[in-house]
Amino acid sequence: MTIDYEKLLNFDIPEVRQAYGPRDVALYGLSVGMGQDPMDLRQIAFADGLKDDVRVMPAIANVLGHPGFWLSDPATGVDATRVLHGEQGMTLHADLPPEGEVIAKTRVTGVVDKGASKGALLYFEKVIREAETDTLLATCRGTTFLRGDGGFGGPDGPVKAPHTLPEGEPDHVFETATRPEQALLYRWNGDPNPLHLDPRVARKAGFDRPILHGLCTFGCAVHALLAVMCDYDPARFGAMDARFTAFVYPGETLRTEIWNDGSFRTRAVERDKIVIGNGLFSRRGQA
Repeated sequence: MTIDYEKLLNFDIPEVRQAYGPRDVALYGLSVGMGQDPMDLRQIAFADGLKDDVRVMPAIANVLGHPGFWLSDPATGVDATRVLHGEQGMTLHADLPPEGEVIAKTRVTGVVDKGASKGALLYFEKVIREAETDTLLATCRGTTFLRGDGGFGGPDGPVKAPHTLPEGEPDHVFETATRPEQALLYRWNGDPNPLHLDPRVARKAGFDRPILHGLCTFGCAVHALLAVMCDYDPARFGAMDARFTAFVYPGETLRTEIWNDGSFRTRAVERDKIVIGNGLFSRRGQA
């Protein structure tokens, strides 16, 4: 298969309408580490829906209205066996309701040809609106690395420049202990990829055991930023962008290192490996 640049750039990804409620919100919170301190009412509010304090984890926006693995459609021209999630970002425009119905539309925003031996980059965006009021709730964005699809004659730019982290030690550190079965829990947010669940599939892919979903690692970083930069108040959470730099094994400790200007990175402590890099966070309303 070969990519048709104009066809992929304008590929129609079906709109998704999704209803969700307290169970979905609590499951998501638990799957990214909320409730690890059972005495911290701020965490429990994201994981159990306390009657007097129900909070929604901002990162749930990444799984609401998910269009599924649309790149597996042969009409895209993409080699779906060689795609890699490279970057993820999101902006919260309003508070996410604890229950309701959303309409999400995903579209391709750019395709960059890096060359026959270097693959291609696909940039995408998902816009989430409340179904009843049409209120804009969130915009999610990301980059998919198409490892087997370079050299199709498309443009060689523009390429998104990564954020440069400050020099010196971070101002804050927040640790999230992932659990050995965490991928089995996170998959119920809508990602049943066997790479994260089946040790036989993981070994064929070259891993010792199943790896954690990239968006679960991203959610753990959101947890850290929400705690350190927003004091667990989701109304203060604005936007963040980051690059996936390495995989995570369930059971590893994730240490998110944060600078006061919103820069951050996440490290798998046991292997001393940066797994999320070039991160940048801003509070809502912050320029």
